[in-house]
Amino acid sequence: MASSTDLDIVNVTKRFGSHAAVDDVSFSVAPGEFFSILGPSGCGKTTLMRMIAGFEHPTSGDIRIRGKSMIGVPANKRPVNMVFQSLALFPMMTVGENVAYGLTCRGVSRAEAEERAGRMLERVGLKGFGERRVTALSGGQRQRVAIARCLVLEPTLVLLDEPLGALDLKLREHMKIELKQLQGTFNTTFAYITHDQSEALVMSDRIAVMNQGKFEQVGSPRELYHNPATPFVASFVGETNRLQGEAAAASNGAIAVRLPSGAIVQGQGSGAAQALAFVRPEAVALAQDPASLGNLPNRFEGRVSAVLFDGAASSLLIDTTGFEQPVRAVLPQAGPLVGIQVGAPVHVGWTADAMKVFAA
Repeated sequence: MASSTDLDIVNVTKRFGSHAAVDDVSFSVAPGEFFSILGPSGCGKTTLMRMIAGFEHPTSGDIRIRGKSMIGVPANKRPVNMVFQSLALFPMMTVGENVAYGLTCRGVSRAEAEERAGRMLERVGLKGFGERRVTALSGGQRQRVAIARCLVLEPTLVLLDEPLGALDLKLREHMKIELKQLQGTFNTTFAYITHDQSEALVMSDRIAVMNQGKFEQVGSPRELYHNPATPFVASFVGETNRLQGEAAAASNGAIAVRLPSGAIVQGQGSGAAQALAFVRPEAVALAQDPASLGNLPNRFEGRVSAVLFDGAASSLLIDTTGFEQPVRAVLPQAGPLVGIQVGAPVHVGWTADAMKVFAA
């Protein structure tokens, strides 16, 4: 019977001495899914990936691929291939030889390996590149060779360890889309690790946010962004304004948080005595006239302290009465505030729904 999952991680722990780099992690990845593990450096994501690949062994727990336990199965016998940040291409071989290498290692005849490598290069948009030297390729082309070399082996699972980390920003943006499309074309299961949240948000079907060896939340990009389960997820995924204060009495279903200045903000969630509140820059409404903010429960006045120009992603930092940190808000692309300058007075406001409150 075919397994309904391609990968199952069951209560996996990895200890180095007394330190648990991976601490009782469980998750499953469905066939054809693009699953990302997102977290800061040192959170344990690379250790987890190395255990799936077979380069490290779990202290306890089980790793199953299509229902078969991989404990004790050496790395070269697992139906898994890994693409590293360094890409690890062989510089002395041509592009075609690089892609055919794994097939010839498996005893496929040279002619068939070359033919399959050629077809695979065509599928990743490198038709006719077989004879070229790897050293003559651009970063993005090398990236595709590394992926072709991996996919030609038809692995159940492709593991990608920060594969876009070494590319410049423009190329990274392009490769994000390309990787997502390639993965869709091949319908191969991808497990991807990254510390870059936009990479994870753009490409993944589901994301696990990892922190200090544990998963804080697993969900779709949309769920993590709009309904973070913990303060860590709220602050790590996407830009956000973070406020700290004391939970005051809740009214009409909202919870009030008193900031150190005495200013009160209202949000949704649960706060203990100490509360953390988060509001996204795009949820902050701006107005020159406070009346146009209507009856928003959170309304404050401030002054623009910085204009962070980034085209359509431009934002403002606003020194706001009662707030320790400037409030970040998205700069409108049309209307009276488009050309707003540093020092200009401005009113800010947001709904209670837009503000997530957690017990600190």
